[in-house]
Amino acid sequence: MPQVLLDSFLDTLKLLPFLFLLYILIELLEHMTAIGRPNRALSGRFAPLIGSASGLIPMCGFSVMASKLYERRYLTIGTLFAVFVSTSDEALLVLLLSGLGWAEKLYTVLALCGVKLVYGAAAGYLIDAVVKAVRGTALTARPAADLHAEDEPHACEHTHESKLQLYLVSPLLHALQVAAVVFLFNLAFGALFWYVGEEKVIGFLQGAGRWYQPLVCCLVGMIPNCASSVVLSEVYAAGGITFAGLLGGLVTNAGLGVFVLFRDLKAWRRNLAILLGTFVLGLLLGYAAQGLPLPA
Repeated sequence: MPQVLLDSFLDTLKLLPFLFLLYILIELLEHMTAIGRPNRALSGRFAPLIGSASGLIPMCGFSVMASKLYERRYLTIGTLFAVFVSTSDEALLVLLLSGLGWAEKLYTVLALCGVKLVYGAAAGYLIDAVVKAVRGTALTARPAADLHAEDEPHACEHTHESKLQLYLVSPLLHALQVAAVVFLFNLAFGALFWYVGEEKVIGFLQGAGRWYQPLVCCLVGMIPNCASSVVLSEVYAAGGITFAGLLGGLVTNAGLGVFVLFRDLKAWRRNLAILLGTFVLGLLLGYAAQGLPLPA
């Protein structure tokens, strides 16, 4: 159990810089500074592709940042899905450090990144197009000026703050608050894995038949913790699951980004729909990949 406590603390500590930079970015966007003004990369035509590419970086911080920016309506829901689909947490690092041969490592990582990049971007563009068609209006992320104007209490709150308070102290306090909740969340799931036993989770994955593996791996991938991506990668490296199962599970796993969304209890229906959407996308790709000439 002390190891679980240490791991939870270290995982949270790695996330803290991302949270800090995220809240600085949000303040810059909301106050329309020289840095915050040109934010087309967050909502322009290339946003889903950029989101999918950023999700490939083996850190859960990007899915967390995407969730917070989506909550503030700086990202479209399609871009959010693009980030979630391409996120793999620590899976790529685990695969690179595994006992697989270098040729197999390279083939697996490149195939994983390539498929997730294309699939994430395609899913993002498709979801945005569907939402736009349903609404019947152009789909754009909320402009910073509109957000600031409509959020009058927030504007008044910062009226008399110094730039140091606004762009350093306030973001740091927000980041620490979220990090504290994330730490408790990591600790809870770490304890769950510790009491259940990683061996039982691995056995559960290995016991699933080839055609059940995408479903089972997607269920494991829904656990919003880096432990699920690590376990999926380790079992794949040991030959316990197919590449299709690994792919499906890692598409479903969006890291702590999903947890950040569920902190807003009032939007639980929307958040549940997003969670189920990632599960369906992972399941579809997992079963589709069973017939592709990819690593077994």
